[in-house]
Amino acid sequence: MENDLIAAIATGPSHSAIGIIRLSGPRAAACAGAVFIPAGGKPLTDCAPRTLIYGTLHDKAGHPLDRILVTWSPAGHSYTGEETAELQCHGSPMVLTLALEALCAHGARQAGPGEFTRRAFLNGRLDLTQAEAVMDLIDASSPAAVRQAAGQLSGALSRRVEGVYAGLVDVMAHFHAVLDYPDEDLDPFTAQTVEEALSKAGASLEALLATYDRGRVVREGIPTAIVGRPNVGKSTLLNALVGYERAIVTDIPGTTRDTVEEKCVLGGVLLRLIDTAGLRETADPVEKLGVERSRKAMEGAGLILVLMDQSQKATEEEFGLLREAMDLAPTVLVWTKGDLPSAPAPAVNMPLPPVVTVSAGRGDLGELAQAVAELFPQGAGETAGDLLTNARHAEAAARAKASVDWARSALRSGVTPDALLTDVEEALTALGELTGKTVREDVTDRIFSRFCVGK
Repeated sequence: MENDLIAAIATGPSHSAIGIIRLSGPRAAACAGAVFIPAGGKPLTDCAPRTLIYGTLHDKAGHPLDRILVTWSPAGHSYTGEETAELQCHGSPMVLTLALEALCAHGARQAGPGEFTRRAFLNGRLDLTQAEAVMDLIDASSPAAVRQAAGQLSGALSRRVEGVYAGLVDVMAHFHAVLDYPDEDLDPFTAQTVEEALSKAGASLEALLATYDRGRVVREGIPTAIVGRPNVGKSTLLNALVGYERAIVTDIPGTTRDTVEEKCVLGGVLLRLIDTAGLRETADPVEKLGVERSRKAMEGAGLILVLMDQSQKATEEEFGLLREAMDLAPTVLVWTKGDLPSAPAPAVNMPLPPVVTVSAGRGDLGELAQAVAELFPQGAGETAGDLLTNARHAEAAARAKASVDWARSALRSGVTPDALLTDVEEALTALGELTGKTVREDVTDRIFSRFCVGK
């Protein structure tokens, strides 16, 4: 049931300084008050709302568990829109478990994944883009991803979509007003007026869709293939970028047999690093499979780092790999082992991508960070939160744009207004799915299933 009392541990399962239990639903404060006695002795429900109250937590048998802080909020003044309570305990997993058992014994039930945020959505406290931003904020792996999720949570994307939605609603309302009240002194429903409104909506949606590539990079990161011949320093660079020994490093060529993936932030850009097997001809069937996967990683990459050992003379085969990479994605030529004496510079008869030198063993990655930042600038002037960041957003916006385009085409073809407005209504439905105004229950189920329990 959507209006029963739910409870969940909102903090992680490990030992920590603080552990939090949340309740939401009818009689949340009374339920919390059944296991918590304020130090002043009066019932929790008689204490001021939205104030931290100190007292003793008890288990379901009435035995003292902890000295804690509790706060409660009345319906209409909380995250979920319902009456809520929050217990701030010491971060013992056992204390939290016993406290949750006590709350369930007094009428609460264990909340499901995302159920608190789902209730906030259903009660109109958040729209769907804001609700999704909660999990995006939890999952954020870069400063840019944090700013984007925080902006969406504050309603930046919602406001951008709502502007388009309101304009299309005005078109519908104007038509029906003229149709239903012919004797009123209303502005006529003209083709020019409709064309202007549809043109404005189409331009806004096109601009919104153009943010998707940038938004996806911010949220998911750029798939980045680290390629080169064996023993050129690929795994050493990966380890330096992620800050620990993620990949095995030896002097034996061919140590890496499979792709190794990790995330890092470099130059302010989130990268999904893929350390690949050394690219060379080999008769070893396992290494051969690794080489094939390396080729596939290059084909799916948004950035390719081609590594060459600056202490060794580069080969024509290596420059052939560089040409191949430049045809596939933005590429950086990375001279590795910058702390060693350099070999004579090779004669190069080809245009080169950005070229940097690194010493991964010494952590000297400054040139590489600058090159990545220049290849993927941070979107100067954009408003944090108003980018499309996931496929569901982009698909809904694309359907809305297509419906607006069909309406404009129908208008030019001279169709009747009622037929044209069918397309406008479809555009409104698509935009409603983006924010949650018209979203189906199976879509909301899928969205909230990826949430943590207690969120």
